[in-house]
Amino acid sequence: MASKKTLKVRARREKRVRGKIKGTPERPRLCVFRSEKHIYVQAIDDVQAKTLATASTLCKEAADKVKSKKKTEAAGEIGKLIAQRLISIGIDKVVFDRGKFLYHGRVKALAEAARSGGLKF
Repeated sequence: MASKKTLKVRARREKRVRGKIKGTPERPRLCVFRSEKHIYVQAIDDVQAKTLATASTLCKEAADKVKSKKKTEAAGEIGKLIAQRLISIGIDKVVFDRGKFLYHGRVKALAEAARSGGLKF
């Protein structure tokens, strides 16, 4: 478990990052959350307060693909999956929201895979 100091730093970072980012219907916010075992991503339209698309390592489509992979490789698969889902509903531009997480490791792998899948941010 993270120390109290680490939690305060993360909360401060999340407030700073989220204060600068807003999602619109044309360019939704691609929000990433990572837990110890899994990674979750969702595209959010903040104007209407609506989730447009989601993907995670727990969803049925991805569970079989990521079962035997490392966490970073699984994050890449989830990035490709969210890109595919967003492009299918006609969205190709997003605003990337890493939240309280630093841009490296699984978060970076997800972002790069989403870019290679056709999303622009």
